[in-house]
Amino acid sequence: MAVVAADLPSYRFSVRWAAPLALLLIAYIAVPLLGSNYLFEAILLPFLALSLAGLGLNILTGYAGQVSLGSAAFMAVGAFAAFNFNLRVDGLPLIASIVLAGFAAASIGLVFGLPSLRLKGFYLAVSTLAAQFFVQWALTKFSWFSNESASGVIDAPQLSIAGFVFEGPVGRYYFALTVVAVLTLLAYRLVNSQTGRNFIAVRDNETAARIIGVPVLKTKLLAFAISSFIIGVAGVLWAFAYLRTVEPAGFNLDRSFQILFIVIIGGLASIRGAFFGAALIVVFPLVLSRVGSFLLGDVFNSGVLDMSQRIVLGALIILFLTLEPDGLTALWDRVRKRFGAAIAWS
Repeated sequence: MAVVAADLPSYRFSVRWAAPLALLLIAYIAVPLLGSNYLFEAILLPFLALSLAGLGLNILTGYAGQVSLGSAAFMAVGAFAAFNFNLRVDGLPLIASIVLAGFAAASIGLVFGLPSLRLKGFYLAVSTLAAQFFVQWALTKFSWFSNESASGVIDAPQLSIAGFVFEGPVGRYYFALTVVAVLTLLAYRLVNSQTGRNFIAVRDNETAARIIGVPVLKTKLLAFAISSFIIGVAGVLWAFAYLRTVEPAGFNLDRSFQILFIVIIGGLASIRGAFFGAALIVVFPLVLSRVGSFLLGDVFNSGVLDMSQRIVLGALIILFLTLEPDGLTALWDRVRKRFGAAIAWS
């Protein structure tokens, strides 16, 4: 049956949401039935946590144009805040602990986002880098955050919501997937709202944005708060669902650069870019390890793997910045258009 003009908006809406809904069905039904514990533990759980962190940073850097190198610090704030809310407030539901942890990370993001009112570019990146060192110092210095643990490493609490316990790799996968799906939908609505258009206006030209009535200072701080909230929740998933431990070492400077690489490789100002970039970052070391072991055998140890990963990843980032600045998202769109054209010609 032909689609009439009156039905065109609803038709476009259904087509736009068809692929995400199909992916969700696959993720909720097919993957748990077919996936192994290794798939959940080594690939899907870190992928979901890093995708959410990349999404948070992309809102700040890709949409609002504010550079940040303190993402791991906000992840750490979220993880430790959720642990302490859950530990010290009797009867507080886990989901409330996670939301409050997100707000705690947002408040820290606001504090370290204040320099954005005066600084830009490289200088702003350096100022946000201070968050990374300060948060790690505070978490290491004051043992109260880790419940007086001598090692600083604490076990994550049980994942339980409304009496339902998310146990085992599959349960934790369902928990992480649901959190990521909800926040991704909210982020999508945000970037397509007036607030998202304000972010883009400030990114493109602050002076022009101010002239047309965009509250530049408020918009910048809001971008830092929302970004830090999402990254803080990602830190909860990283600690509670993936690592099952909460420790400052899990949120070091390398993690901040890893999240930045996810945004660069995946594509700035793209919701899908966070997931594309995280997929490459998570799968790439595993593929490199298998290929290296096959070609070099015992010579390809963990040290060689780590160095090879850094070299190849650095080369990939340079290639993306020079040849395809819009990242994997642009490549995907180009392949999809060519594939669609090939089908049309066949």
